[in-house]
Amino acid sequence: MQLLATALATALLALPASSFAQVKIGVVASTTGPTALIGIPQKNTVPLLPTQAGDLKIDYITLDDASDPTQTVTAFKKLISENHVDAIIGPSGSPNAMSVLQFAAESGTPMLAPVGAASVVLPMTEQKKWAFKTTQNTGIIAQALVRDMVKRGIHTVGFIGFGDAYGDDWYQVFSTLAKQNGIQISAAERYQRTDSSVTGQTLKLLAAKPDAILVAGTGAAAALPQTTLVQQGYHGQFYQTHGAALPAFLKLGGKAVDGTILAASLMLVLPEIPDSNPSKPIAEDYIQRYQAKYGERPATFGANVYDAGLLLQHAIPAAAQAAQPGTPAFRAALRDALEQTRELVATQGVYNMSPADHSGFDQRGRELITVKNGAWTLLK
Repeated sequence: MQLLATALATALLALPASSFAQVKIGVVASTTGPTALIGIPQKNTVPLLPTQAGDLKIDYITLDDASDPTQTVTAFKKLISENHVDAIIGPSGSPNAMSVLQFAAESGTPMLAPVGAASVVLPMTEQKKWAFKTTQNTGIIAQALVRDMVKRGIHTVGFIGFGDAYGDDWYQVFSTLAKQNGIQISAAERYQRTDSSVTGQTLKLLAAKPDAILVAGTGAAAALPQTTLVQQGYHGQFYQTHGAALPAFLKLGGKAVDGTILAASLMLVLPEIPDSNPSKPIAEDYIQRYQAKYGERPATFGANVYDAGLLLQHAIPAAAQAAQPGTPAFRAALRDALEQTRELVATQGVYNMSPADHSGFDQRGRELITVKNGAWTLLK
């Protein structure tokens, strides 16, 4: 018996240290509060994430921040100091992500944020070098919308966006592109994610008589300005950001959102995407697995978390060659490996990270889409 125990101990010692190691990944999702329509499919996606990377197992710890940036900070600190995670996926909202950049940087913990605002990763700073983003940067989406506006001969645009980091980012990027393309912003208004009425703002937009209106909101809240303007008699062209890419936008908007133009993920119109697109089979697999588990199709926001899992699965083996999970050296190596990601095909497009670009999308990460008869369809 003693000989057997000794032999077993010797065999265990002969195994590489990584055989015992486990990578801990924290997930912060807004499963309650005003951002819950985004956070719920993200939380639901966690059981579908990879549980193995090379010879390392991956364990996920999920917390809800109730859509509140203060609670996001609390959740991040808990995951870092108590759970000792190697990376964090989340949070769900752009303002929430901005609130924790310093904590990710101070602790040296890579953060993969499935949020819209490019300001989470741009311009690059010492803090932001620890942040990565699994949604298309604002510029890539805005370029497609402005190009369509120019093509349609639109000269004036009214803007209404969230009064937070998401709206700020969109106004800054869009106003620059609009000026470069001879488009005037005739009126600009803001509203809050929790607002139930935007009548005052939309009356000002209506009075400016713009050729088109761009709404920079997310989920169901993106429908409110548009439905209000339609009720007030506005008949111009509506544009939305990729933040509107939720079934709730179609349901709440009804006929008022027919004809809306947005640039967003290929997942919205997957049956219309050619089989030659490298992301199509990965997106199809994710959708099928999500449907099998939950009985409904996932929102694209869930796919942003799924892509974060694929990015980590790809980067972890390289990081493990430098250090053991659970150490500052491993987290630093993981950050470096994420930054060196090249041609990683995922559900939303193809990721090519660099020291200057921690989102990594190019034009393969967007499609120009419209709403027709209450459904998403490719704009042709």
